[in-house]
Order: sequence, then structure tokens, then C-alpha cells
Amino acid sequence: MPILNLVKLPITTIDLSPGSHLLINDVTWEQYETLLTDLGEERRVPRIHYCNGVLELMSPLPAHERPHRIIAYIVINILDAQERDWEDFGSTTFKKTKKAGLEPDTCFYIQNAERVRSLMRMDMNNDPPPDLAIEVDVTSKTTLEAYAILQVPEVWIYDNERLTIHLLEKDGYQVSTISRVFPNVPITTLIPALVKEAIATGTSTMLRDLRRRLQARDFQ
Repeated sequence: MPILNLVKLPITTIDLSPGSHLLINDVTWEQYETLLTDLGEERRVPRIHYCNGVLELMSPLPAHERPHRIIAYIVINILDAQERDWEDFGSTTFKKTKKAGLEPDTCFYIQNAERVRSLMRMDMNNDPPPDLAIEVDVTSKTTLEAYAILQVPEVWIYDNERLTIHLLEKDGYQVSTISRVFPNVPITTLIPALVKEAIATGTSTMLRDLRRRLQARDFQ
């Protein structure tokens, strides 16, 4: 895993190949924010995480991108079946000044959906963190430390056809088999099965079947 010094390398000239990622130590908060500005808000790659002086750049593979989009569609369909409000904030950059900044693969506001629905920029000093963040840990090492600094209450990590639920407690994240967002849904078994089905038969086919199952309350 390469570790570079930002001072010695013009960061905007780095060209990451798909599936690669890069760690850079001793990066100041000011350098991190300058990099975000230089790369622009419409940037899709590289994905950027920052936590306590360490910068991580990632260039996802389709194997990274596809599952988190499929999982997002699944979450939306379950929320709609439960008639719950939600807002999808995708890979929005969330920052806690001087400490951490990250771009989730996908994230949702659910309990706080009404509070944030009109926001175009997030200020973690005043605005709530996402209620749920989703990461596909294929090309990068997900930084739970940064999520803890941002106080994201629930993080899902999908890796090697398994989904792990991490719930934020006083002493950090604890692995759980039960989701706070969906306490009555077997998330850790349902999500991997549906992702596998989507890849085998097509996402739209899987979602149509899921909607039928949700209407019949057949998803145990």
C-alpha cells in the first residue's frame, strides 16, 4: 500500500488506475480542503477520505460501484414499502473541521430526512450526519474512525458477498446482526442474497421480485 508525502508530489497529477488506492501521510486539513477545491465538486474519481492527517485516494472498480448502487435501490424499496421518508445523499462530502472528511459510497437520511431535504451543502458543525452509510470494501480500507468522528450512527460494509452492520456506541463501532434502521428485516442475510440475485438475473428483475415480496411481507 503506497504511502507518499504530499509536499513532495503534486497531488493533482496523480493518475490512479481503476481498482487502486493510495495513502498519503502528514496531510494538513488545509491541504485536504485545497485538494477538494482544486479537483472540483463534479469530480467522480478519485474518491477521497481524510482522517487525522492521513489522506486516502481511491479509484473504484465496477466491482466496487455496482454493489453499493444495488444496495441503495434495495434500501429505497424497503423504506418505500414501510412508507418512511428518506433522502439519498449519495457520495456527498462530509467534513468535521480539522479532523475528518469522507465521501460514503452511498448514504441516507431517514430520521432526519425532513431536516436535510432542502440542503445543498452540509455543515457537520450544525447539520446531522447521515442515518445510514453504505460502503463496499473492495478497493479501499473503509475508515470507521472517520465515520465515528462524524458520528454516523450506522454503517454497512459489504465485502466478499457478506454484509456487516456497524453500530456506533460510546466506545466506537460494534458489529451487530440487527440494524437500527431496519430492526425487523434480516439485513445481513437479505442484502447479500439480493445483490447476488441482481448480478445473476438483472437489477430490475430483482427489484420487481423484491417489491412483490415486500407487498406480501415475505422477506424473512
